[in-house]
Amino acid sequence: MRIAVAGGTGTVGRHVVARAQAAGHEVVVLSRSRGVDVARGTGLDDALTGVEAVIDVANPDTIERDRAARFFTDVASALQRAAARAGVRHIVTLSIVGIEATSFGYYRAKLDQELAAADGPVPFTIQRATQFHELPVQLMGITRQDSRASVFDAQVRPVAARTVGEVLVEVATGAPAGRTPDLAGPREDNLVEMARTFVVRRGLDIAVDPQAMAGVPERALLPGDGARIQGPAFEEWLASEDALALTL
Repeated sequence: MRIAVAGGTGTVGRHVVARAQAAGHEVVVLSRSRGVDVARGTGLDDALTGVEAVIDVANPDTIERDRAARFFTDVASALQRAAARAGVRHIVTLSIVGIEATSFGYYRAKLDQELAAADGPVPFTIQRATQFHELPVQLMGITRQDSRASVFDAQVRPVAARTVGEVLVEVATGAPAGRTPDLAGPREDNLVEMARTFVVRRGLDIAVDPQAMAGVPERALLPGDGARIQGPAFEEWLASEDALALTL
């Protein structure tokens, strides 16, 4: 199968590409470096020639509500239009568990993305996942000042980005489902405690401060009944090549 991946060089996208290739699929990475501007639709018609499924894991460089919403809806709409012209049979969009229960700007933008992804002629699947194991490290990298960093104080049931990538390929090669069961990891955790565990494991001199996540109720980001639970758990993941590759 020929599969196109929007955001194929990002945290999840690189795992999507690797999994699809390992399974014998032909992969087209939709990126500016390869002449495709997904948000504007530039180069999409040529890139989607012969493609049967599109996986959208593209992400903006902001969490600000309006800018993120413009990016997500522009990408989702451009993919729907170009995929329809190319005869693509399935678009899979990655989203986040629990976003409808929050007023956090980035999460509201993801809801806009879901609506745009469903607003077109190409059959679609929305796959929601919980926060990634990688997120606390990414937040520390963004907020670190000397020996201090801040991380959102949120209860989560985190999942590995690699696991998400593998599931997205599985979903893309199946029939469009509209919405699939939420995807989550096997254990509940807290983003701040995950960050502190990473710091101790690496022997880093970084103090992690909790930061309130405005507009997110305490347990809003946890999966509900019927979620698909898939490892590894965070503690197991810390010993993986993916974790060891992360730097601050």
